[in-house]
Amino acid sequence: MKAVAIETFGGPEGMAVVDLPAPAPAAGQVLIGVEASGVGGVDAVIRRGTLASYGFKEGHILGSEAAGTVTAVGDGVDTSWIGRRVWAFTGLSGGYAEQAAVPVEAVLALPDGLSAVDAVTLGNSGAVAHFALAHARFAPGESVLVRGAAGSIGIMTVHLASRAGAAAVAVTTSSAERGERLRALGATRVLDRSGDTMGSGSGADDTSDDAPGGYDVIIDIVAGADLPSFFGRLRPNGRMVAVGVVGGPPPADFGMAMIAAFQKSLSFATFSTDTVAAADLTAVRTAQFAAASRGELPLAVHEVLPLEQAALAHRKMDAGEVFGRIVLTP
Repeated sequence: MKAVAIETFGGPEGMAVVDLPAPAPAAGQVLIGVEASGVGGVDAVIRRGTLASYGFKEGHILGSEAAGTVTAVGDGVDTSWIGRRVWAFTGLSGGYAEQAAVPVEAVLALPDGLSAVDAVTLGNSGAVAHFALAHARFAPGESVLVRGAAGSIGIMTVHLASRAGAAAVAVTTSSAERGERLRALGATRVLDRSGDTMGSGSGADDTSDDAPGGYDVIIDIVAGADLPSFFGRLRPNGRMVAVGVVGGPPPADFGMAMIAAFQKSLSFATFSTDTVAAADLTAVRTAQFAAASRGELPLAVHEVLPLEQAALAHRKMDAGEVFGRIVLTP
């Protein structure tokens, strides 16, 4: 089968299409004929070598989620899975491939009306957005800032916060055009990447602050060198939750910005769905897939590319061209 591997950590040019033996499902696993693979920010972080200390090595197959049809099952797995359309969490590897063997516990049947492309656009990003807001103890009436809002996680966070009754939902993004698209999803204020006001170009008023005194919650997908400056945008008792490091790790002394604002009782946390109970993840994903099949959730598919063009997908991500998610199709 064809798969996309990292031959050299760094830029997208270090990725290559390789031929591998087709996997066989082990006990407790299902084999999926992959129809769509999601391209996520964590894939780019791994590709760059940022997470090398976690044991990633050359030859690593990227991809954390895939969707398709179950073609075989391993020992101990109900054969009724065969022929079913499913979404699967492949961990931190294995999604960029024509076939994927995954534990049956990581598989979720798809409702009618939800395509494989839509499933990998929503599967991980919707769960991260939902549980990140919960991790931040977000409550209706509070104000939220989503940093790096034009990706699939950011888009879902904007929509879910707005739908849950946020008093204001500000976003940072790279252009006024993206800001307008985020407004349509529930954003009330558009800021540039540094957090300064951005004119929308459409007459919308971005000169007034709809969250006077700062924000109660910041969901940060970017991290990077500018993360410490955003502590100054939190209100007293404000909470920042980092759900990604697509901009690289923050400075080693980033916590000093919190210490400097000691009397504001600020909080910082990281969040990974690895800490969420499997049953809770399944319940949320099932509900979100059903809602998406009814047209009740935004599914921002930026582009669908062949598996062989995975490097192009990563170049587009690195260039900041992507709104939503790029999906690969074997």
